[in-house]
Amino acid sequence: MLNWRTECANKIVSVEEAISHVKSGDKIVFAHACGEAQCLTNELVRQADRLENVEIMHMVAMGQSPYCQPGMEKHFRHNALFVGGSTRKAVEEGRADYTPCFFHEAPKLFKEGLLKVDVVFLQLSEPDENGNCSFGISVDYTQPAAEAATLKIAQINKNMPYTYGNGINIKDIDYIVEKDEPLIELQPPHIGDVEKQIGGYVASLIHDGDTLQLGIGAIPDAVLSFLGEKKDLGIHSEMFSDGVVDLANKGVITNKKKTIDQGKFVSCFLMGTKKLYDFVNNNPDVLMKPVDYTNDPFVVAQIDNIISINSAMQVDLMGQVNAEMIGSRQFSGVGGQVDFVRGASRAKGGKAIIAMPSTTGKTKKISKIVALLDEGAAVTTSRNDVDYVVTEYGIAALKGKTLRQRAEALIKIAHPDFRAELIEEFEKRFHCKFEG
Repeated sequence: MLNWRTECANKIVSVEEAISHVKSGDKIVFAHACGEAQCLTNELVRQADRLENVEIMHMVAMGQSPYCQPGMEKHFRHNALFVGGSTRKAVEEGRADYTPCFFHEAPKLFKEGLLKVDVVFLQLSEPDENGNCSFGISVDYTQPAAEAATLKIAQINKNMPYTYGNGINIKDIDYIVEKDEPLIELQPPHIGDVEKQIGGYVASLIHDGDTLQLGIGAIPDAVLSFLGEKKDLGIHSEMFSDGVVDLANKGVITNKKKTIDQGKFVSCFLMGTKKLYDFVNNNPDVLMKPVDYTNDPFVVAQIDNIISINSAMQVDLMGQVNAEMIGSRQFSGVGGQVDFVRGASRAKGGKAIIAMPSTTGKTKKISKIVALLDEGAAVTTSRNDVDYVVTEYGIAALKGKTLRQRAEALIKIAHPDFRAELIEEFEKRFHCKFEG
């Protein structure tokens, strides 16, 4: 058995010393989402006064993002590849930046130097008998960033699950900080009546033996709640959460029918609770791979009967999807939506589903099915790619439909309060009566 502490005694340092090796002007990549090394982040911010113009890159921030607080501009500049709740205000106010990219292409940006990586902050499992640490719940772009980085600083945390399909040898790490602390957790969302209705409709499009790609939130969890009677489902997804564990334990998800990675849950990052993290720990049936494998549309296209389930902020009457912006305000990002929509569209028996409530807004209802996308908003998924759109009012199948037929189908699943104005736009645009 490797005595890694003896082997790496010269690399094990205090968090203060590890962060002291970060220099002004460095470009740092943080491990993703719930895999963020919180002790390294916090110490970096504590040492802010000695640092200037440090760029911090990552996608979804599940921590507090103290480097994005007002007053930190001289020291840190966040470059978001996906805007999250704790970084959104900084991007909106011009104190941070957003770089559009497909999730599967993030590793390429790092490896080819389009996004230079001087330093990577990692949170890893304890090493195995060969000195290999696992990236655990954040492999996605984190492993490729580690491969591209000049300086690798790692928190070794016994609470990080050891997952298969990834890894870094302890001899390849420059500085090691031993710090055991709970991982960031994402609690299951509340599933309301609207989400249940949407979940039921989406579940009707899923058949025994299908493989699922799921996003995160109440709708994917609602879908899973309707799948208890299905057989031999599979998982190939950029991420999954606690709801998958329940179906796996019931024998509903077996991965037996998958055309690649048969018998394996395949993902690149995880967000959930300790139940999820315990399920994947030392589980040989779970493969956690880099995102340039999991999300590569040409890999996804090899999976027969893959069902891609994603959400949107708006869908217009042509079927164009805005999944990331409120007007010209960057709210989130492209993420893996287009990766899986494209892959599922190419796969034999594949289906690409956009599932969303028909309205949004806390004080005033706003329709998510619109005549035109908001001025300034980007098209995340093109009208050529969209297959099904689902709301609590039903399913609109768009592939092979004319623009007029698409608009008719989408109006039928819009909220009733907004159908009249959508019909008015329809009749003006297509010079015919709406026959819905």
